[in-house]
Amino acid sequence: MSRVAKNPIALPKGVEVTINGQNVTVKGTKGSMSLDVPGSVSVAKEENEIKVGARDEQTTSNALAGTVRAVLNNIVTGVSAGFERKLQLVGVGYRAQVQGRKLNLSLGYSHSIEYNLPEGITAETPTQTEVSIKGMDRQLVGQVASEIRGFRPPEPYKGKGVRYADENVRRKETKKK
Repeated sequence: MSRVAKNPIALPKGVEVTINGQNVTVKGTKGSMSLDVPGSVSVAKEENEIKVGARDEQTTSNALAGTVRAVLNNIVTGVSAGFERKLQLVGVGYRAQVQGRKLNLSLGYSHSIEYNLPEGITAETPTQTEVSIKGMDRQLVGQVASEIRGFRPPEPYKGKGVRYADENVRRKETKKK
C-alpha cells in the first residue's frame, strides 16, 4: 500500500465531508470543493478523519490512492485555512496594484500588463512591490502565481524580475575582459 495513503486525513472543526459513491464533497468556512475519485480507490469517513486506500493490489491503484489522499488533504486544508503565495517585484519602477478583478503590473515594458484573476482567487498588494495571491484551490493559486512570475522571471545578473517570496535566485558574475 502507498505510504502516503496509509496516513488518514484529520478533519479540522467546521469541515464537513460527504461521500456519494465516487464523489467526495468537502465543505468548510472558505467554501466547498468536490473531487471525483477513480474507481480503483476507496474513500471512507470514520469519525473525524478520512481514510483512503486501494481497492486491489495493483501498482497503479496504490499510486492513485496516494495521489487522491494528497489532493483530498489539499482540499481539506483549502476549505478550512486556504492557500497563499507571495510574490516580490525586484527592479526599478516595477510595481503592482489590484483594480477589482484585475492585477495591473508595470514590469519595465513599454506597456503595463493587466492580468485578469480567475474565479476563486483574490490578490492583495500590501506594498507596490509585493503581491499576495490567495484562494482555496492549491493548484489554481500556484498556477496564477506561476503565470504572473512568467511575465518577467528573475534574471541571474542583477536579480531583476518577479520572484516568489521564498525563492533563492542564483546570481552570476558578469564577463570579464
